[in-house]
Order: sequence, then C-alpha cells, then structure tokens
Amino acid sequence: MAKFDAEKIRGDFPILSVTTNGKRLVYLDSAATSQKPIQVIKEIDRYYREYNANIHRGVYKISEEATQAYEDSKRKVASLIGAKGIEEIVYVRNATEAINIVALSWADENIKKGDRILITEMEHHSNIVPWQILSKKKGAVLDYVKIDADTGMLDEESISEQLSKKPKLLSITHASNVLGTINSISEISKEAHDAGATVLVDGAQSVPHMPVKISELGCDFLAFSGHKMLAPTGIGVLYGRSEILEKMPPAFGGGDMIMSVDHQSFTSNDLPWKFEAGTPNIEGGIGLGAAIDYLNGIGMEDIKAHEKSLTRYALKCMEESGIRTFGPKDEKARVGAIPFEIDGVHPHDVATIFDSEGVAIRAGHHCAMPLVVEVLKKPAVSRMSFYIYNTEEDIDKAMEAVSKVKKTFKLS
Repeated sequence: MAKFDAEKIRGDFPILSVTTNGKRLVYLDSAATSQKPIQVIKEIDRYYREYNANIHRGVYKISEEATQAYEDSKRKVASLIGAKGIEEIVYVRNATEAINIVALSWADENIKKGDRILITEMEHHSNIVPWQILSKKKGAVLDYVKIDADTGMLDEESISEQLSKKPKLLSITHASNVLGTINSISEISKEAHDAGATVLVDGAQSVPHMPVKISELGCDFLAFSGHKMLAPTGIGVLYGRSEILEKMPPAFGGGDMIMSVDHQSFTSNDLPWKFEAGTPNIEGGIGLGAAIDYLNGIGMEDIKAHEKSLTRYALKCMEESGIRTFGPKDEKARVGAIPFEIDGVHPHDVATIFDSEGVAIRAGHHCAMPLVVEVLKKPAVSRMSFYIYNTEEDIDKAMEAVSKVKKTFKLS
C-alpha cells in the first residue's frame, strides 16, 4: 500500500459498517481486542469449508494441507519478530498462557527459595498473578520497579536499585495497556542480563502496533496475543530462545508433545511441538498468518506512524477540552492507548454515555489494579485506544461524546 489510507482500510472490516444505538460504530477499544478484516475471516472460512482436518496426524491430502497452513503461519510469526525459525515459536491461547508456561516450566525449574523475581508497577494481571503464585510456591521474593505516576514512565533509579539485587527473572511489559507507555526494553534487557537475570517481555500491546524485533529487544522470551492484531481469539505466541526452550520441561502433557510413550515414561517432541499438547487452535494459527499478511501489506512502520498521529491529535483535543489524561504527554513515548477521567463523573458513566453515542471505549481498572488503584489512586479510569482502522473523525466523535457527558452532568 503506497500511502496509508485509513478509510480504505476501514472498508475491510465488516463490523465497522454496523450501527449501535442508531449511530455509526466508533470502535476505540483495540487495546482490549482488535476487529477482524474480511481477509482473515475468509481465510478461516476457507479452512473450515475446504481442508478442515487435524494436523500432524493424517497422511491424507486435507490433513497435510492443514498442517502446511498451520506451520506456514508460524514461519510468518518468526519472520515478523525476527526469530530464528518456527522452533522458537510456540502457539498458545494468548499472552496470558504464554507467561504462565514460562512460570510453570522455566521458572519452576530455575527459581529457588530466596530468589528474586522482578516486575513493574505497570503490569497487567497476567504478568503479576503467575509470579505471585510461583513466589509463594517457591519461597521467592517478588519485587516491583516503581513508576512515576505523573509521567507514566518507569523510575530509572528504581530499575537500577532492583537489578542490583540480582533477580533471577525480569518480566516486563513492552507497552502498558493502561498508560500506553513504551518501555526502553533494549536498554533494560542489557542491564538485566548484566545482573544475571533472564528477561521475559509482554509484547501484547507492542507487537500489533509497531515493528518489534527480537534482536533489538534482547529478551529471552516474548509473549503476545493474536486477537489484538486482527487474528481470532484463542491464539497467541510464546517466543523463546531455542537454547532455553530445549532445556525447559513441557508444561502440559498429552498428544503431539511427545516423541514416544511407554508405560512409565515419555520422550518429548522436538521444538516447538513439545509445548503444544493436544489438538491446537488450527483455525487460530491460520487466522494469525492471514492477519500478519494483512499487517505486512500495510507496513508496521506506517501503522506506527498512523497511530502516533492519532494519539497526538487525541491528546491535543482532550487537553483543549480540559480532560485529564494519564501517561506520557509525548506521543512518541506511548502507543495509542489513552486513559482519562472527566472530573466528577465515574468512568463507567462516561463509557455508558459514550456508548449511547455509538462510541465504544473501556472503563475500569483494565486488568491492572495495582497500577490504577494503588499508583494512580483511582478506583477506575476510562480509556480510548486506536488501531489501523481509526481516523481523526473517530476522535471527533469521541469528543462529541465528552460534550454529552459534561452536559448530562451539568459540568459546562
């Protein structure tokens, strides 16, 4: 695509032609899940109509075709993030499961009593709760890197202080699902490795929205979800360095993750299959491959630039309307997710009035209660988030909804 054309892109998304409450749907909740283009929908439909079969089990034609399509999608994932090959790409249900597999396998083997696990105050529950469970099980210590609530950025002194305690693992988000903050993962990974830590990166909010390469991140594991990048729900990715995955025991047992089984023992399959027990989400993998084709057709650099432009425009509009936003003020330091509050109005009321105007946003603690409740000191916040199919007109509609909120609550 020679020039980014959001209006043309919108035409590929059937759901964006529907109305809600009598208004054109303005979807501003892509940080929760993205909408799906017709190209992905058709590819999934074709799988079920033309070659639905289990993979790695049949020597008949449609089984071989399904296997080929599933494995080809992994090659697309590997290329997207710069992995060595499909041996480093494990399919899971979502980023949550990817992080849990690292906790159940690598961490269960390597974290001992008294060891430290380091995360940050801006993490999603998916990157908090598994480490709480593991630390209690192992008698390990769970530490947090602090953030500056005013800027939405990680506290650099806190990073250095916590890494000086030599954690065994650093598990950190690349981009905050609440604040939008983009963390400097390459620098932090180097500092963490120098301190002896293994590094896991939650890329759920970065991989769909910008170019992400393993060589630049410098991490050992990367987790992300397909449903946030135009693919179906129920498909996600755990990238792991092959030399680490080779040493890890499988987290789950069953079919396809074995090479052989006898009455008392089993031999694990080759990578990445030893981590994929049972029949996988074949349609999800095929859909993810189609989604990556679609994103590559636009270009990840162009996607990033489009979202930066929308974020800059939205921040300006919200500032002019006297709305308080949270997170970095510079759009270059964040992805297109903006949490905000309208003084005197509960975020759930804000979201309800937005919905009456056809504008879909999120309200709540966004699966990040420690950040929202304990750091921002808010019971909840509203959030709008953008993707390839959004335009400045969508933001204008959101600002009209803001005016209705103020009018309803007699704030202006």
